[in-house]
Amino acid sequence: MNDELKDFLSYIASEKGLSPNTVEAYGRDVKTFAHFLTEQEVFAFKDVEHKHCIAFLTHLQKQNYATSSMCRTLIAIKVLFRFLKRENLISTNIMIYFETPKLWQLIPEVLTHEEVEKLLEQPDIETEKGARDKAILEILYASGLRVSEVCTLGIYNVDDQFVRVMGKGRKERLVPVGSEALTAIDHYLTRFRSQYDSEHNQKLFLNKKGNSIDRVAIWKMIKEYAKTAGITKNISPHTLRHSFATHLLDNGADLRVIQEMLGHASISSTDRYTHISRARLVSAFQELHPRN
Repeated sequence: MNDELKDFLSYIASEKGLSPNTVEAYGRDVKTFAHFLTEQEVFAFKDVEHKHCIAFLTHLQKQNYATSSMCRTLIAIKVLFRFLKRENLISTNIMIYFETPKLWQLIPEVLTHEEVEKLLEQPDIETEKGARDKAILEILYASGLRVSEVCTLGIYNVDDQFVRVMGKGRKERLVPVGSEALTAIDHYLTRFRSQYDSEHNQKLFLNKKGNSIDRVAIWKMIKEYAKTAGITKNISPHTLRHSFATHLLDNGADLRVIQEMLGHASISSTDRYTHISRARLVSAFQELHPRN
């Protein structure tokens, strides 16, 4: 199966025009699937049956995969099998019978205002790592940036009102940034970044080696702070992006404005947050209404 996977990854990178991050994510997904198949003693894609795919999705669910991650994995496998059928490497594409979850079903995890505050209180801003982490958390929540966008932010991408972001498809956008985030960034830069040669370190957030921080480091950092904050939800950097959008919508922001700030190409991607708000509304009603 390794040769087929290599050809598939080459195909989606060169012919499908997917972003490097998407190619990387799809690669992880299909390799995880292939590893699961070998554990089930299935050593060729032509031998994969419906029951193997169902067992794999059940396995992911037991591993506490987020719904959105499971959806992406399912899409990656569907694209893989389309490729295999196109190349005549399989006779039947069994994945055509698997329906991809609709966007409205993918309601992501969202933090409450109180949980956000607890999370933001965790870093020790008197240390270099704590000051950096506080600034990262603040800008993730204040501006709703993708974690990959935070990793590539340059020092001069942030001014007194906006952060200039290079998003998906190399599309640049300006996103408002809050005063708390600016204060945290200023504290980090003035207290701890002077030790680095700024001419050679134009990226805003650095690791202990003086290189740009990566997505995995931010993911681990958020997991650690969530644990110390007593937050039991399964959260990630994207949770702060979801919370940013949901809290804006809850406070009356226009959906088109949120779409612009998030950098969504389609309003349908942003529309999921209306379903989150409706779900929260129903939950509040069921919990609080005396006649329910």
